[in-house]
This record gives sequence, structure tokens and C-alpha cells, in this order.
Amino acid sequence: MKSTVWLTAQRHTRFQRLGRYLPESTAHPGKMLPAIARAAIAAYTEPGQLVLDPMCGIGTTLVEAVHLNRQAVGLELEPRWASLANANLEHAHDQGAPGIGRATEGDAAKLGAGLLDEYRGRATLILTSPPYGPSLHGQVKKTALGVEKRDFRYSRNPGNLAHLPQVAGRKRSFDDVLTEILAGCRRILARDGRLVMTVRPYRRNGALVDLPGQLERLAAASGLALHARHAALLCGVDGIRVVPRASFFQIRHQRSGAFPRMLIIAHEDVLVFTPTKRGEGSGKARR
Repeated sequence: MKSTVWLTAQRHTRFQRLGRYLPESTAHPGKMLPAIARAAIAAYTEPGQLVLDPMCGIGTTLVEAVHLNRQAVGLELEPRWASLANANLEHAHDQGAPGIGRATEGDAAKLGAGLLDEYRGRATLILTSPPYGPSLHGQVKKTALGVEKRDFRYSRNPGNLAHLPQVAGRKRSFDDVLTEILAGCRRILARDGRLVMTVRPYRRNGALVDLPGQLERLAAASGLALHARHAALLCGVDGIRVVPRASFFQIRHQRSGAFPRMLIIAHEDVLVFTPTKRGEGSGKARR
């Protein structure tokens, strides 16, 4: 299995987006780093090929794809973000991006049931990052009363993947819906295509959740084999010196001792999957 380190945070996140994305894009709490999207698109596609993001948020994958002269199609559950993704694409075209892209409002769990079926078997690359956990760090603003936190939720839509329970009960679980999404991605991928997902471990009620391992297991059950695993750095590198890019809340938790021996996560896991032959590498995922 291939493994490399991608230097994707040599420039601070705000400067990677400055001028390239509309200012209101900062409101989304779980944006993909533009440099990660560019690295994946450059590594796994050629100009003119189709790049798809079934959970596209503000459209980072799409914007970087059209700047690199790829075709780009996005799907987004939340109307607010789908509209902003299209606005960011228009902004990219105004800046001279040569590729063509569009975002559509829709549920990625329905990819296996005919949604975006016109692209079935055509996507050279599916690049995405699934939402997880009901809230993320968001934005902060210092006020006279202290620090104000805002824009830390994807939405309040109970059907959003981020809000689903880990264990199935009255409603489908996170695993159930993510498995449906993965199976739909398998349907859309070209025979020699790649599904690339960026994820990282996270904490739920203080316990560390191995999301990369969980995703690898679910992908195998959906006919997708792990082909490569890269580490996309969230910190800069200056010679042998690490340049931290930690968020306000990461530093705050670290200093407060909220989690014993907490280490600030400095990379994203970039998992690269390829379709297996029908009947190979699949089976019911163990829970």
C-alpha cells in the first residue's frame, strides 16, 4: 500500500481561501483544506476528467477541480451550502478557471438509488470528507463578555450525517448511512477510478473515535479496497521545524487539560480506495 506525506499547510488556511472563495464560506464549520483537494486532484486525475464530491459543503473540491481544468459535480444535503458552492464556482469562473462545475442539492445516501445516475461509471475521482459529530470548532470572536463562538454546526437537520447516532435504534445509524453513501460512490466510480476521503480521529464524549479505521471497514463492505493512505499535514514544515496551525479551541483544550495527555492532531488521514471486482473484498461489515 502506498503511503506519503503531503505538505498541505505551508500556507495558513485563511490565506489558502483568501480571494479564492467568497467571504461567507468561512461560516462552514468543516471545510476541506484547499491544498488537500488540489493534491488529490493532481495525483489522481488528468485535465478534462470528472471529479465528484457527494458531500461538497461550500464546494472546495469543485472549485479546486475547475481551477485545474477538470469537470466537477457536487452534491450537498444542506440548501445553504449547495447555494454557496455554486456561488464559489461562479467566483472561480470569474477568476478564469477553465473547468466546468456545478453543485446540486441532494442526499448522498441516494447515489445508489439513481441520483446522479447520468454519471454512473464515469467519475475518475470522488473526493470528499464526511461530516461527523454535531458540532466542530467553528469561529470565535472576542467580546466584552468573553469569547463568542459561532458557526460551529453544519445544520440542525436531523437527517444530516453529523447528527446520526453511532448505534442504530429508531433511526438509521451513522454506519448505516455512510455505508449507503459508499455503495453509491462505488456505482458512480469509473472502473479505474479512485475514491479519496479525508478524515481524522475525533472525540465523542471524551472517548477517541477511530473514524479512519471505521471508514476502512465500511468501505470494504461496499466493494472498495484500500489502495493508499496519505498523511496531509495540518501544520507547516520549515526545514526540520514544525509550524503549528492549531485552532483557538485546540489550544484552549490543550492548556486547560480538558483531555489527559491530549495531543493536537496535526494531519488528516487521506484514504484512497479502488473498486474491487464484483464479489471481491465485500461482505457485511462487523459492528
